[in-house]
Amino acid sequence: MNHKKTIIKELCRLGDFIGQFKNEANLKPTKTKKNDIYYESFLNQLKIAKESNGWFTTENLCFALNQWSELLKAKPLETWLSKYSIPNKKPKTVAIIMAGNIPLVGFHDFLSAFVTGHNMIIKQSSNDKHLLPILVSFLMQYDKKLKSRIKFVDEKLYDFDAVIATGSNNTANYFESYFKNKPTIIRKNRNSIAIISGNESIEDLEGLGIDIFQYYGLGCRSVSKIYVPRNYDFDKFFNAIYSWHPIINNTKYANNYDYNKAVYIMSEFKIIENGFLMLKEDTRLSSPIGTLFYEYYDNLDELKNIIESISPEIQCVVSCNFDENEIKFGNTQLPNLLHYADDIDTVDFLLKI
Repeated sequence: MNHKKTIIKELCRLGDFIGQFKNEANLKPTKTKKNDIYYESFLNQLKIAKESNGWFTTENLCFALNQWSELLKAKPLETWLSKYSIPNKKPKTVAIIMAGNIPLVGFHDFLSAFVTGHNMIIKQSSNDKHLLPILVSFLMQYDKKLKSRIKFVDEKLYDFDAVIATGSNNTANYFESYFKNKPTIIRKNRNSIAIISGNESIEDLEGLGIDIFQYYGLGCRSVSKIYVPRNYDFDKFFNAIYSWHPIINNTKYANNYDYNKAVYIMSEFKIIENGFLMLKEDTRLSSPIGTLFYEYYDNLDELKNIIESISPEIQCVVSCNFDENEIKFGNTQLPNLLHYADDIDTVDFLLKI
């Protein structure tokens, strides 16, 4: 069996394992000895993940696991890897510093290093450190060599050849200085936006609700700002997203909502709200939790120039017939394996170190 086929077979097994947990109300364990070893352990880690991070609700964990179980199937994996020639050469050691804003947010970086055959030193965020080690252990039962290839650390990183690091703008500046003598991918803050024409269907706007609220808006692919035509009527938008109103029942979300609302009122900012989302006119891209920034436009050509000028700060553009790389409403949280963060091809980078 060639290298790619072996990789795909191993990752398909992992996808099948993950798929058992994509719906907590309908858990269906596979009855095999190897599965039994890890099934209860992963259930326990899911419980700990929820208890450790108030943003990691059952719904969000299951959503993330469902997406990965779909991607770790033969066809998506074959499509992804068909783009690359992966030589069987001596591995380098890659240090991967992961974020923790949404469940398994660093999993794609892990997969990229895995398929390119490199050794890994993984430093996880304290906000998302419970799931990946079990998934790696599951892979190890089929490939014993992985035990010497992958190491999780909490301390300072040593003895590596390249770095993939994800963090805030402040930590990115530190990473760029600290790792300046190594090949790096260093990711900063990015946000996603939506362009509203006023002609959207109810289904489009319902999809936009997913783009805004999934993962409580904490992901770089979450829409944090919308551009709307001047004199846009927000009632249609509010009606379409109303199904998300239970989000206010999450204590952490409600606390952020109340705090930001108090700040806006004391500062005498004009806001539009519906009890679970505040709209604030603002030129910035990154809106606080419970808030969606908006900005008016008068001319689409002028808007395109504005968007192009801030493109390094944008992860996704949600629109209809506005941008050649646009994403359809409701699809920001459904990336495929070739949708690389910051449009930097991680596999290509790792093949060249």
